[in-house]
Amino acid sequence: MTRRVFLSSSLAAALPAQSRPPIIDIHQHTPYSGRTADELVRHQRKLGIARTVLLPAGRRYGLAAEAGGNEVVQALAKRYPDEFVFFANELPDIAETRQVIEQNLKAGAIGIGEQKFPVDCDSKHIDLIAEIAQDYDVPVLMHFQHKTYNMGFERFHRTLAKWPRVRFIGHAQTWWGNVDKNLDQAVLYPKTKVTPGGLTDRYLSDYPNVFGDLSAGSGQNSLTRDEEQARGFLDRHQDKLLYGSDCSDAFGEGEKCIGTNTLSVLRRLAPNEAALRKILHDNAKRVMRV
Repeated sequence: MTRRVFLSSSLAAALPAQSRPPIIDIHQHTPYSGRTADELVRHQRKLGIARTVLLPAGRRYGLAAEAGGNEVVQALAKRYPDEFVFFANELPDIAETRQVIEQNLKAGAIGIGEQKFPVDCDSKHIDLIAEIAQDYDVPVLMHFQHKTYNMGFERFHRTLAKWPRVRFIGHAQTWWGNVDKNLDQAVLYPKTKVTPGGLTDRYLSDYPNVFGDLSAGSGQNSLTRDEEQARGFLDRHQDKLLYGSDCSDAFGEGEKCIGTNTLSVLRRLAPNEAALRKILHDNAKRVMRV
């Protein structure tokens, strides 16, 4: 690490809370693996989050996290309109998809997702989601997990090229594992050093309409597995990355709180204060219009 990078990263970490950039958390759920809405509110306030984006489940699966649906996230956002906004969601491969998503967009949803369903990422079902997103000029947040959700990541470029006006936000294990050109796709949380030139890096570089959600253990792992690589990645894509927590912790502190720990990692690795502000706030403001 150069002395300049060390000093700028140390300065970001050392800034008093009142001097730090405001934080938009683009990825939360309620309920979440048993955590209540009131616990989420306390969690987000503990982290110092200025605005939280609530991502609902569709009518089935609960996003594999016991997450509530459209009505649940809207109810919490209605209680705390200055602190929470919400997305719309539904399974992409049922007859009611468009009706449900449009109904919730008209109710104030600012995006679609988290799309976490067992379809191919270049299928007609994702085309439908993209078409709705384009019609309403909202982003789509997608969970990529090998052989499980939004499958066929190596073909995602087809969707990006087909829908250049739609803002796609990538998230989860296969999205973040693919910062590495030599990734074994079956490994969801790789720990080895990163070989540059992975699909995720290329998508972010080559397509203006794709962005990265740094939330969850997968986002954090992509930063900590190879910190030298991560510093360059954050610098290179500072206009494309957005902070999210996707954290089911109820307290907002300690080793189990992914949200807190990812903030700490970003403050340490961000190349400078301007880039940190983009990742924690400005990019979400621009991409999500929150």
